[in-house]
Amino acid sequence: MRFVWAVLAFVIAAVLIGAGIAQRTVFLGPTTEVAEITGLDEHAYTLVDGSVLTSLPGSQTLRAEGEDVVFAAYGRTTDMTAWLADTTYTRVAIDEGTIATETVEPVAEEPDAEDASPAPEEAAPEDGSAADEGAAADAPGRNPAGSDLWLDEFSDSGTLTVRLQLPEDMSVLVASDGTQPAPARMTVTWPIQNATPWAGPLIVLGGIVMAAGVVLYFLGIRHARRSRGPRRKGPPPLPETQPIDTLPPSDGKGFVGSTPPRRALQRRALHALPALVVAGLVVSGCSAEAWPQLGPTPTPSPTATVLTTEDQQQPVVTETQAQRILARVAETVAEADAAGDADLAATRLDGAVLAERQTNYQIRSSVSDHPALPAIPSEPVEIVLPEAKNGWPRTFMTVVAPAEGESAAPSIAVLTQDDPWSEYRLTYLASLAASAEFPGGVAPATIGAAQVPPDSSFLVIEPQEIAAAYADVLNNGAESAYADLFQEDGDQFRVKVAEDRRTRLEQFNQTGAETGSLTFSSAAGAYEPIALATLESGAIVAVSVTETDTVRPTNEDAVIRLDGNPTVQALAGTSTSASGFETTFSDQLFFYVPNQADGGQIQLLGYASNILSAGVIQ
Repeated sequence: MRFVWAVLAFVIAAVLIGAGIAQRTVFLGPTTEVAEITGLDEHAYTLVDGSVLTSLPGSQTLRAEGEDVVFAAYGRTTDMTAWLADTTYTRVAIDEGTIATETVEPVAEEPDAEDASPAPEEAAPEDGSAADEGAAADAPGRNPAGSDLWLDEFSDSGTLTVRLQLPEDMSVLVASDGTQPAPARMTVTWPIQNATPWAGPLIVLGGIVMAAGVVLYFLGIRHARRSRGPRRKGPPPLPETQPIDTLPPSDGKGFVGSTPPRRALQRRALHALPALVVAGLVVSGCSAEAWPQLGPTPTPSPTATVLTTEDQQQPVVTETQAQRILARVAETVAEADAAGDADLAATRLDGAVLAERQTNYQIRSSVSDHPALPAIPSEPVEIVLPEAKNGWPRTFMTVVAPAEGESAAPSIAVLTQDDPWSEYRLTYLASLAASAEFPGGVAPATIGAAQVPPDSSFLVIEPQEIAAAYADVLNNGAESAYADLFQEDGDQFRVKVAEDRRTRLEQFNQTGAETGSLTFSSAAGAYEPIALATLESGAIVAVSVTETDTVRPTNEDAVIRLDGNPTVQALAGTSTSASGFETTFSDQLFFYVPNQADGGQIQLLGYASNILSAGVIQ
């Protein structure tokens, strides 16, 4: 009977294990859901809306096939549509529950400083109507690769497969090179949750039953061995035969006995071991989807959003995006510095930073041993403070620490993007003062900061007046009407300017005081201030100040001669002048300005100063 139960256990185990394996193989449904995007027109750009990507849960895998280079980039949908505002493109979106495509024509929009950006002048007629059908064809193609708007981008030849996990407010731009049609074959794939929670238990239960069958099988063998013996009367006496001990040695053939050889039992045991090994391997190969989830059902976390309220606008860049933009700026400026190419530098620099670079290139073209300006620092980035804004122009501020092993001070920079089609350009750059304490109330990069208007009255002084006020302090020192407005402790720049002026004036008085005069003056620079608010309702403000040194003759017969000053001579184009020389330096200054309600003094955070121009006084 034990053998019967053992065989029954083996049959039940085979059924259970087979059922568990079948759930993970032949009965397992598809693991992915694939949606093919059809009806694509031959436009240069295709925008896959976030509603398509999030129409099914889980990560998204976008596959695009084209004849040449296939490019894809993702970013905020508002940024994508702004970049495409001046051209015709194909939009893929969900319409009544199905994926539908439509052709979007360029439409001119009214300029809005906060929520929208105007398209280029040639994009559409001024009356706001749709552009004619040939407008897009007449416009030159624009390669989307390398745009600062994208959060990330990918490219490949022929076929591009990208795995994403984007929220609904982000979209994917698919193109070739901006001139050729976008790939015409695209699919979006999502994983399907086809868990088989009973597969694992069935296989384990089958293994347990099989083990029980093996035990019953061995018990049956043992019982059979013990129960063997005479069950009836023995046979009559056998005839006399030769004694056993006189038989010739044999190999054991013809041996009869009630106890089987030990080797035979071992072989029987080995027959049962493969089944247990197979069951163990099957169980060990089961994934988590083959087991019931006894805890609470996990809910997938959506991509973090940066909006805190409906009125809160999004930060213009992410930390990763800011690092990538800064690296691109540094790379381009390094190439421009090596070639002395001011036009190339202008693609990534603006304002006082560009003006100083252009002057440096001019000097180096005449003075071979004149040093280049320091390279633009790009890493490691310590702080990113983006403006919270959906429109243009948009700005972000960053602090870059010195590279490992360098003793230079950290750098603080401001970068600005004029419109969706422009790249970010570096407009302010300075070194943080050694004693400066960067405000701790800086908003995180995921929230961003509001830009303070130049005429804001919420600060202790309007941002547009800071440059002129500080210039007056440089000119008049403690006697300035604005002296109490600025914190003197830790203001190393003010000390350096005062010492430099005193030293140069003493040297001039020793050599040329009888025939000339040297005067110094400071004034507000020509560039608009940029101010980003802090959490304490203060602001970090970047301004430009100019310092001018003027050398004039004091009598009609005197001539001012530039002895040993090739820099000014290279900019002025001459070494002598009867009217004198004027040399201008550009100062880039960063301040922390407290709000008017709390009060307090303005703190200097960082500064930089370089020669800007020099010429003969007319």
